[in-house]
Amino acid sequence: MPPSEPPLTAPSGAETIAEAIAIMARLRAPDGCPWDREQTFDSIKRHTLEETYEVFDAIERRAWPDLKDELGDLLLQVLFYAQMASEAGYFTIDDVAANLNAKLIRRHPHIFAGASATDSDAVLRNWEQIKQAEKQASAPAQASMLDDVPRSMPAMLEAGKLGSSAAKVGFDWPDAGGLFDKLQEEIAELHVELAQPSESQSAPAIEGEIGDILFTVVNLSRHLKVDPESALRATNAKFRRRFGAMESAAGSSGALAACTPQQLDILWNQAKNATSEPPAS
Repeated sequence: MPPSEPPLTAPSGAETIAEAIAIMARLRAPDGCPWDREQTFDSIKRHTLEETYEVFDAIERRAWPDLKDELGDLLLQVLFYAQMASEAGYFTIDDVAANLNAKLIRRHPHIFAGASATDSDAVLRNWEQIKQAEKQASAPAQASMLDDVPRSMPAMLEAGKLGSSAAKVGFDWPDAGGLFDKLQEEIAELHVELAQPSESQSAPAIEGEIGDILFTVVNLSRHLKVDPESALRATNAKFRRRFGAMESAAGSSGALAACTPQQLDILWNQAKNATSEPPAS
């Protein structure tokens, strides 16, 4: 099928989406909602981040009714940005959808243009090659290949993408073993910094060493094919469960605050033994 042709007929939900677009336009109209009319691209940004994490949370809890609701909230963010852009004359929601449709067709030549991709690795290679070709054709020459990685993304995600980009030219550890060695090296450097007398310690230097450790851990995760964000969120949830068990064992948060360090250690170990891990999904 030629890329210029739509791959599918419009789904039955198109009318529902059109209604949502119309509602958003009505809310932003001169006689619309005062709160919605006051919002700007900058004021909505934090809501977008919050809604994204709420989508993550619903998926991790396998809370499908909640996910349906959270995806609606995330869609609202897209409609909000597109409506404001339309009002400013930048682009419309139709432009957003048309751009996405063209990109999906262009980057899936094994579906729409007769190319071959026998597995997901081949699909990803094709996607990256096409993506790079698009950027080279539409953008001025970059000072660095790392310019493709936005500084605006969360630091953990940025670190992973920086490592992946550098790996494309061979600047990478050959395997996870080298990263374990690097991690120990970075931890040792932090110890050296902390071993200095307190009056000689440098807060920026300590921050830098912590950053080096985190960057190495993110790249270790990449080599082990583990998403560090998901791994940390799972550990956060595990900590919540175990701390909650400590509170229950102590009787209350107030009672927990009155415990000695030794008592807290005992309660923590009891919580570790008492709280079972959720089944793998």
